[in-house]
Amino acid sequence: FTMERKTHVKINRKEMMLAKLRKSCSCTPQKLKNFVMDFFPVLRWLPKYRCKEYIWGDIMSGLVIGIILVPQAIAYSLLAGLKPIYSLYTSFFANIIYFLMGTSRHVSVGIFSLISLMVGQVVDRELLLAGFDLNDDAPPALGDGSLQNDSLSNTTAFNLTIAGINAECGKECYAIGIATALTFVAGVYQVLMGIFRLGFVSMYLSESVLDGFATGASLTILTAQVKYLIGIKIPRSQGHGMLVITWINIFRNISQANLCDVITSAICIVVLVTAKELGDRYKDKLKFPLPTELVVIVVATLVSHYGKLNEVYASSVSGAIPTGFISPEVPQFNLMLRVAVDALPLALVSFAFTVSLSEMFAKKYAYTIRANQEMFAVGFCNIIPSFFHSFATSAALAKTLVKTSTGCQTQVSGVISAMVVLLVLLFLAPLFYSLQKCVLACIIIVSLRGALRKFRDVPARYHVNKVDTLVWVITVSASALVSTEIGLLVGIVFSMLCIVVRTQRPRTALLGQIQDTGFYEDDLEYENLSTVPKVKIFRFEAPLYYANKNYFLKSLYRLTNLDPNLEAARRKKYEKKEKQHLQKGNHRTANGLGTEETTLQLVPKQIDFQALVVDCSSISFLDTTGVNTLKEILKDYKNLNISVLLACCNPSVIDSLKRGGYFGRDFGSMQEMLFYSVHNAVLFAKDQK
Repeated sequence: FTMERKTHVKINRKEMMLAKLRKSCSCTPQKLKNFVMDFFPVLRWLPKYRCKEYIWGDIMSGLVIGIILVPQAIAYSLLAGLKPIYSLYTSFFANIIYFLMGTSRHVSVGIFSLISLMVGQVVDRELLLAGFDLNDDAPPALGDGSLQNDSLSNTTAFNLTIAGINAECGKECYAIGIATALTFVAGVYQVLMGIFRLGFVSMYLSESVLDGFATGASLTILTAQVKYLIGIKIPRSQGHGMLVITWINIFRNISQANLCDVITSAICIVVLVTAKELGDRYKDKLKFPLPTELVVIVVATLVSHYGKLNEVYASSVSGAIPTGFISPEVPQFNLMLRVAVDALPLALVSFAFTVSLSEMFAKKYAYTIRANQEMFAVGFCNIIPSFFHSFATSAALAKTLVKTSTGCQTQVSGVISAMVVLLVLLFLAPLFYSLQKCVLACIIIVSLRGALRKFRDVPARYHVNKVDTLVWVITVSASALVSTEIGLLVGIVFSMLCIVVRTQRPRTALLGQIQDTGFYEDDLEYENLSTVPKVKIFRFEAPLYYANKNYFLKSLYRLTNLDPNLEAARRKKYEKKEKQHLQKGNHRTANGLGTEETTLQLVPKQIDFQALVVDCSSISFLDTTGVNTLKEILKDYKNLNISVLLACCNPSVIDSLKRGGYFGRDFGSMQEMLFYSVHNAVLFAKDQK
């Protein structure tokens, strides 16, 4: 039977683009209203908020997340190399802005360990380049904990103008300047990606790459916290190989460990891990997670304060955390130029984690998100807070899981969490003055349990897919042993190379017929398949393009046991010799055979088929090289009186063949060369003489 293709109306792309441009540039009241409603999704869902049904779940989840946020924000400031107050600012502003602009009802956006680590690495590098000492721990400011006293206590004796910042700016000031510039540029990248609809870029961050990156970065985070756990002072390593260098320095200085910090760390880790394990085991019976981190911080602060652990045992403490807000400042443009390259991976990772979590929970709770709007939301969660001394944010899986498990219904819970953080910012922050840094390090390390547990999943991952496991291992190794940014880049490049290699050397097979059916399968994979007399059926399971052309031909010649070029050359050679002997009048050939015997020998024994059927069902597209390759085998096999038939071609492949002249100028022989099923091609080949 013949299938007729539909005639598609040719679209004038220029006119279509102009029409879209006119439509997008036109401004009507309704269009303006829709734009504002789309840009601030809260205007759509908040008026429909079911107060009686949602409010208690949102309040409970908001309070729980707020209680978790406070100790995590203070702890993650160690990763970012900044003062705890800036982490609290970040947590506050991120929740408010995502409430206004986010499309996910459940994700918790705020401070995130991996993002804090990436920010901290850039901050440390720039501090070193500016001449600051990373290990210059200035004594904590005494007094009322005001912002002015705190900033003065951290001003070092650099009478220079550094990257556009005035001479009064010290180490802390310069560090937050770098962080805000980095955050602003990352946010700009995300907004630009949203404007130009470049959200698809995050698709190149596969699950294996993201998991590997998170696990490798977790090893780096763990390594960076060990010195706080045991209370030693070692140089903060920078650059490639930081993990190895840090461990070498730890073992060299292990004898200087602070016994007070070691005992405190051991107790805190035991308490935190035990509470987490019990929480995981009895999570169905608990109405909300245990606020273990907050309890540990409160108890540890009281013990440290009344036991005078800093004065008596020289245990390192957090120091003064000021209250209130610092007046907003525009991020320094000169610093933006220094960190523009570093902001790109930060923007991609932040967006990828946020969108993947948003899509996961949207699917679970049966609603939809808009990935492009998520790009805008995350972008402005970075741009706006950067004016208020905050650094980069992202959605976090652990807090999102807690949020959903405590009854979260909408992002109103984010506002409640922000209010809890605001309460700490305005009144409670100075109370954490005596909190030991080793306690914060314990909270960070215990929070890495989920990422580090992925090492246990390696055998199962390997059983499911060996290539994805290799991508994961390579990404983990590069992220941990080289650097997080290089690890992410290596993971992306390696995963894409794996795809290229898969298409360069795909599976190929000769097919046999399933008995008494019109279906065909791989002869090496299935039993009881019957071969089709005089017909070879070849399947190539990848697009046919320039990179795999040679592999296609080699596989075809190997499986059919016939290279038409070699056979044609051999025949020409014999024909030439035959002509030479006939011209000499000798009717015996060089082999001592008669002319008739030579003719028989010229037909090789290995040619046991008269038709080659190419199953194109797995060939998704052809480029110019692919079309020329098929034309080449058509011509070469035709010289040996073997017909080549194509089966199961998709419309894209058919169009490429037509444009490439495979069927001739008038397509007259197309019905004898192209078939809609392998079985039709086989039946046609059998009918041929």
